[in-house]
Amino acid sequence: MLYSELKRSKFASLANGVQTLIDVLRRLVEQLEDEFSLVEPNQLRQRLEALDRLEAYFPYGNAKAPITADSIEQELYRRASAVCARLEAANCELYGSIRGEIQRGQQPDALLRWVHPLPHSEDEDASGNGLGYDYLDELISGVFQFEEPAAARISRDSEKVFYQPTPARYIFALLKMTALTAADVLVDLGSGLGHVSLLASTCTHASSIGIESEAAYIDCARRCAQRLNLRNKVTFIHQDARQAHLSTGTVFYLYTPFTGSILSEVLHGLQHEAATRPIRICSYGPCTSVIATEPWLKPATTPHPNRIALFHPRD
Repeated sequence: MLYSELKRSKFASLANGVQTLIDVLRRLVEQLEDEFSLVEPNQLRQRLEALDRLEAYFPYGNAKAPITADSIEQELYRRASAVCARLEAANCELYGSIRGEIQRGQQPDALLRWVHPLPHSEDEDASGNGLGYDYLDELISGVFQFEEPAAARISRDSEKVFYQPTPARYIFALLKMTALTAADVLVDLGSGLGHVSLLASTCTHASSIGIESEAAYIDCARRCAQRLNLRNKVTFIHQDARQAHLSTGTVFYLYTPFTGSILSEVLHGLQHEAATRPIRICSYGPCTSVIATEPWLKPATTPHPNRIALFHPRD
């Protein structure tokens, strides 16, 4: 086959592929246009799934979509955009309503009633892949409106791990596992943007403290707490965890914020705290394997890096 024929054949295949995707998008738009119940508040998960399906084909908010705006007829583009806008408006209305309840002090039910069911501690990640995020993270991000500091403001230490927030389903599993009360103070060591501390303060009667060495993250977390009117329940401290004052904490959480000598020093400090009063330690990620080897700790659950692990000091 000549080069010109190969080229024509390639373009024909591409054109046919794009037309097939456009046909799929058209059917999806027709289906979603008729699903009026999707805008109801309790359909959040279904709305997010529908938006994901649309954005898999449609360039609305997705620069990497396989169909470009120029390849879609104007009427289909308008209809698909209208569906996306309608679903996103329903999400924004729900997020704003929940945010308002939190600001007025209606905790913990303001948020928890939208989280069904709460993850079970032994079934948080049936797939074995703990890195994924899901609709709960969309919910939390929409309600809390987390900020992201400029990358240029973030410094790196060889033993400090690149920041990644704990997926929301694991935070909810942590809250369920620990059953925090008003007498508890949750301390998140390496709190980043404050996901764990903010959720604990929103969804329980406990107080929480986030300790973070990056000033840019602390600034963002404090502004979020201020917007949510949680300043009396959550505190963010700009400090190295090795020098932090830990005597008020009853539950300590680590999502592998650091490794090596830093982790060893922090665990040594927690051992000192455990000698003075009952505490609990929760972890997620690779640091769980290290914590599980500490002779002064005993696991309350089977330690697994892709699940929340709970440890108690030995008697």
